[in-house]
Amino acid sequence: MKFVVSSTELLAHLQGISKVISTKNTLPILDNFLFKLQGNSLEITASDLESTLITSMTLENTDEDGSIAIPARILLDTLKEFSEQPLTFEINMDNLSVVINSEKGKFSIVGQNGIDFPALPAIKSDKKFSFSVGADVLLSGITKTLFATADDELRPVMGGIFIEAGTDGLTFVASDAHKLVRYKRSDAKADDNASFILPKKPASLLKNILPREENVVAIEFDDKNAFFTLANYKVVSRLVEGNYPNYNSVIPTNNSRKIRVDRVELLNTLKRVSVFSNQASNLVKLELTGNQIKVSAQDIDFSISAYERINCQYEAEEMEIGFKSVFMLEILTNISSPDVIVELADPTRAGLFLPSENDTDSEDLLMLLMPMMINT
Repeated sequence: MKFVVSSTELLAHLQGISKVISTKNTLPILDNFLFKLQGNSLEITASDLESTLITSMTLENTDEDGSIAIPARILLDTLKEFSEQPLTFEINMDNLSVVINSEKGKFSIVGQNGIDFPALPAIKSDKKFSFSVGADVLLSGITKTLFATADDELRPVMGGIFIEAGTDGLTFVASDAHKLVRYKRSDAKADDNASFILPKKPASLLKNILPREENVVAIEFDDKNAFFTLANYKVVSRLVEGNYPNYNSVIPTNNSRKIRVDRVELLNTLKRVSVFSNQASNLVKLELTGNQIKVSAQDIDFSISAYERINCQYEAEEMEIGFKSVFMLEILTNISSPDVIVELADPTRAGLFLPSENDTDSEDLLMLLMPMMINT
């Protein structure tokens, strides 16, 4: 088995899939990249059993088909130090020796038999559901919701993004029980209604490789696994099993108090004032009076406090409400519009944070944050 490949091109592909490799693999072979050569097509796989990333390259100079597992760390560390040049891989399938010939040198590694690399799961034909979505739509859905997923081993369904495909659009939902994000797209549709929960790690992997994708992404899934097929990559993920909570039931509807405020000004004010909040609670208080918001925080234990006033559009009666500053900062950072609209019912019910204008006409973004009790 022999092939010639560009050092920088190979490195770019390997770096794209290397993030899936775990530092605590249960199977030693998972510390390797699987190289599979068929004709002029080189397919490289990395996996941690839960998630698998596959990339493909078309080569001009190849000889003999075959597959071999090559140690990931040593290959990546070596390729990083090469300038752009052709590298010749010569692999002896009898003793699994790998010789990499560069312009000025020769590097020898020992691989493992490619047969020992875990096989890809198969999608059950009787439970298969498939649809296509633009790479930009999928990227927006993951980017807008990923930060709101939970790290809760007792409730694994909350540790992923709930993706709901339907005839009227596509919905992405993430929540950690304190904050919730619902992102809808009306320009991406499926022939029927179906849903799955995508775990956090493969969602992060997709977030890294989708910016380089210009075509549509084909998505296939059953009750156990999902396949995302891109132009040069394929992401395979084991899905989170279980039923996602009814997220619509926690979104308050009759919110009589509406505030419109400059998002960046509120964000920067929060960053300054929250430094003075109690480190355990991170509580910041918002006092709404007239067309002003007074943002305040204090830590009685250290006798420190701070407040700042900012202008806003608010015409309802006066009100005080408390939020965890860390969560509120995350929400404001993940909204891109110049102004943000905050909808409130009363100090005990969740607040809704909405962009004043969406990036496109076909998107609908809603972020929800549970309030904190203010100690009076």
